[in-house]
Amino acid sequence: MTHGPGEVVVTGVGLAVPGAGTPEALLRRTARPVTGPAPEPFDTAARIGRRGHRYKDRATRLALCAALEALRNAGLIPSDGEEVTVPGDTIGVVASSNLGNLDTACLTAAAIAERSAVDLSPMSLPNASSNVIASWVAIRHGLRGPNLMLCNGATSGLDAVHWGATLVTAGRVRRAVVIGVETHNAVVEDLLGRSAGELLDGAAALVVEGGRWAEARGARAVAALGPYERRAGLTGCVEALLPDGAAPGVWFTPERYAEGPAGAAPVPGAVPRYDVTGAVGRASGALGVLQCAAAVGWLARAGTGAGAGTGAGAGTGADPEAGAGSAAFAAGRGPAPDPVPASSQALITSGDDTADAVAGLLLRPAPDRHDPHPARAPLISMECSR
Repeated sequence: MTHGPGEVVVTGVGLAVPGAGTPEALLRRTARPVTGPAPEPFDTAARIGRRGHRYKDRATRLALCAALEALRNAGLIPSDGEEVTVPGDTIGVVASSNLGNLDTACLTAAAIAERSAVDLSPMSLPNASSNVIASWVAIRHGLRGPNLMLCNGATSGLDAVHWGATLVTAGRVRRAVVIGVETHNAVVEDLLGRSAGELLDGAAALVVEGGRWAEARGARAVAALGPYERRAGLTGCVEALLPDGAAPGVWFTPERYAEGPAGAAPVPGAVPRYDVTGAVGRASGALGVLQCAAAVGWLARAGTGAGAGTGAGAGTGADPEAGAGSAAFAAGRGPAPDPVPASSQALITSGDDTADAVAGLLLRPAPDRHDPHPARAPLISMECSR
């Protein structure tokens, strides 16, 4: 019998967003708190220290902050350290950012055009690489699984969550850190024609993990990933995710989604809507990951997520993966989970109808199947030896 990862669950959430320290805080409707001054920019030094800043751009530092918190929240890194407690080759990294290092790339190109390449600092040049964000997260924590960077427009964040889950179900890794990050600077503001106050300067991260492996190490899931769809239009995407007109419990809409005439929206008007960009700014490639983090907050607030609202840390027993010497487990799903009512699920959509690119995902309550003494599945031939 092939033992697969079972359901893919979320076991950790991390945020590096001004004024939003928890997933529930992403559910606010406006950028400015009800009382008090507007939040200050996120202080990356307070979380990753001076070593985390050296030769790294703002987007990379924000991503490192969110990834560290997500890994700690998932119980994969102790609260007082930065080294993962499972083999590094069981963890992959998928990052999404459309504009993250645009300033470095543009300024590097301008310096070469105006002077010459000899004027460039060898320390800053790596930041011009398109995959620098995902790479630094992996280097910092010794994550040796597949490493992907997505720059895929308005759907990029949800696409990243999908590809992180795909790495797990395909047997490449047991878990993946998925990061969405964007920042604002003069180059980004000029390109988009928007002021800094309208744009996100922050990051969100999730740990997506095979349910079997989460149980094996004693971690508690805060949500389970449902189906993902990518379609040419919003209505078709929603209908594919929720056939027969089923109404979700909440709808996280595309960025600055404008409702049409009554009855024209693909989701019934009684369903609560959230546009997280109203609270954090236009999020571009980070949007889908932020939406998933906010959906975890909604599940916790609704009381529908197993273990939601509490840390998702691992148990205190011996690490069931120590010495396993494996990079991945064979693909294949476990028994089909019990049906989840649509009204208990969060519908997440990102994209642009006019560009024929819309992605959608359902986030579900985590199954409460925690076994204090889970049986460890045997290794099989598809696992790679370290």
